[in-house]
Amino acid sequence: MDTDLNLLRLFLAVAEGHNFRVAADRLGVTRSAVSQGIRRLEDSLGIALVQRSTRSVRLTEAGEQLHRQIAGPLRVVSAAIEDTASDGQPHGLLRVAVTSIAERFLSGPLIATFLHQYPGITLDVTVTDDESDIVAAGFDAGVRLGQVIEQDMVAIALTGPQREVVVATPAYLAEHGIPAHPRELAAHRCIGWRPSPEVAPYRWEFVEDGRGFDVTVAPQLTTNDMLLMVRSALAGGGITFGMQETFAPYLERGELVTMLDAFLPPFPGFFLYFPNRHNQPAKLRALIEHVRAHAP
Repeated sequence: MDTDLNLLRLFLAVAEGHNFRVAADRLGVTRSAVSQGIRRLEDSLGIALVQRSTRSVRLTEAGEQLHRQIAGPLRVVSAAIEDTASDGQPHGLLRVAVTSIAERFLSGPLIATFLHQYPGITLDVTVTDDESDIVAAGFDAGVRLGQVIEQDMVAIALTGPQREVVVATPAYLAEHGIPAHPRELAAHRCIGWRPSPEVAPYRWEFVEDGRGFDVTVAPQLTTNDMLLMVRSALAGGGITFGMQETFAPYLERGELVTMLDAFLPPFPGFFLYFPNRHNQPAKLRALIEHVRAHAP
């Protein structure tokens, strides 16, 4: 049986996006083209591959089996085709999922110099704190803190060790006092962060005598917008907590100051990570080498 390779690519996009519209956007085609393509593939195989609903699609048992069998080989084929057609220059769409706190990657210069060096590559960066499988979500690579990267991934250091800090304005601390221990934070006006409304605010984690503990601060303000968190702290809205790199410019100018530093030791920093595959596409190899060249 001869099966159109494009139909298999279309099926892979649906399987990883769990939605015809998401697959259509990823492939640059219409939703109806995706739906018709899946039906043609199902007709040619004589079996249902997806179960459709108004908002999403779910793979049948046969669809799950087909996805497991073709996902790896199809990516190898696509990488080989891209490399062959590139005339020695990496090109194509490179999709990267980046945590919102990866300041080094998101600040601009790293991305700008990469695009200047590789004009044939289109970089699609999704800023997300969802810790889902990047392969299943259709990304080529991701950027996260090293401690949360899956062990079956290859990771390249993007930064050196990082620290979290507790910060506030000098004026706020002059009025309300400086906490001497993290547990005293519960008595202060705090600004917290969470990735989405259905998720509890992130716990503020500390270390004392080599043992970790967290403090429940019950933030008066909670947001998923890092910029709002920073602006609120700068306006004297209270004490907040996050990566030192996020607050670095304001700390250098004295607009914010840190406290409780002795309870916040450094930890492994951010890494570019990607699946462990024998044949990586040239566009991903280019990003890997660029990160290596610019890592501290």
